[in-house]
Amino acid sequence: MSGALRIVRLANFVAPASGGLRTALRELGSGYLAAGHEPVLVVPGARASDRTTGQGRVITLPGPLLPATGGYRVLTDRRRVAALLESLAPDRLEVSDRTTLRWTGVWARRARVPAVMVSHETADGVLRTWGLPDGLARRASDTLNTRTAHHYARIVCTTEYAEREFVRIGARNVVRAPLGVDLEGRHPALRDPGLRARHARPGELLLVLCSRLSVEKRPGTALDALDALLRGGRRAVLVVAGDGPLRPRLEQRARERRLPVVFLGHVADRAHLGGLQASADVCLAPGPAETFGLAALEAMACGTPVVASASSALPEVIGSAGAVAADTGRAFAAAVETLLARPEGERRAAARARAARFGWPAAVGAFLAAHDADLRVPRPGPAPAAAPARRTPEGVG
Repeated sequence: MSGALRIVRLANFVAPASGGLRTALRELGSGYLAAGHEPVLVVPGARASDRTTGQGRVITLPGPLLPATGGYRVLTDRRRVAALLESLAPDRLEVSDRTTLRWTGVWARRARVPAVMVSHETADGVLRTWGLPDGLARRASDTLNTRTAHHYARIVCTTEYAEREFVRIGARNVVRAPLGVDLEGRHPALRDPGLRARHARPGELLLVLCSRLSVEKRPGTALDALDALLRGGRRAVLVVAGDGPLRPRLEQRARERRLPVVFLGHVADRAHLGGLQASADVCLAPGPAETFGLAALEAMACGTPVVASASSALPEVIGSAGAVAADTGRAFAAAVETLLARPEGERRAAARARAARFGWPAAVGAFLAAHDADLRVPRPGPAPAAAPARRTPEGVG
């Protein structure tokens, strides 16, 4: 039994407003705290801060903006991060960045702190989305992953898809820990006829894309799918919830093709976003390098089926409750039609049932097990009342 542990978590590339990584960090931290541990999250920001939150202590260190990323920052001052780690004296280290923070595995080995690297994406998948040929992407990712597996006590993969590239290099310290979804905050009852009518006329298909608008997410595939559906005679509209560096280019493409697309930008109101997800007919998840896809799983929890990239891990997550497609607009449009051929009640019930397999409590338990941490630390009870002092007879020492 390990007792209460201070679990220090480091993360880069956390979207400033939303995103799957931010959601995962929040839910896992809240779960660690509820289990009786002491989570401390360290992330980059515009200025230094140190706050106590519902997910534990959150420390922000100044980090520079990455150009053309729509707001991503990184922790680049190794000396400052290392000094902070020394002062925090963690019992466990959890790192959610396989590139710029990989050096912390060496620090952890020297400090004799068991460290876990969380694989939120596949290295070769990300490299391919940035244009590297398959062979070169594979060789580069194998080199990176071999070093990562050596420096960390464990590698946590959220899906079998993410695990494969470590199995390929013979890594023996890989464990599986699926992420989760808020089944109470996301449910079919959020379906809002008024919200739906705001975006789609009667008889129109309402598609939704909840994604960061960046290269690796391939949001343009959603516009291509809408175009293919319209050319095939389907009346349809697309609502995009999310922001990012590709937004101006996507808006221009929609205007030039006269596509009925509404760009909402970042939707901060989670109830509004849930209502949109629940009111749509189909959610599109075109990112080819996704290793779990929290936004897609949220839509399914709302009863909305998903069409996902066959190149990603999402086929493993959505199962038969959704549909998969090659990374083209035509393929996505065909998969949408396949989903719509099922009775609406049946496809929506299947989506919710599939999402119900992925609750956050199970995810928290799997991550704590990867840390060899107790799943529940007994809370200290009230101190027992002091026994009344016994009087010692005179003459007795």
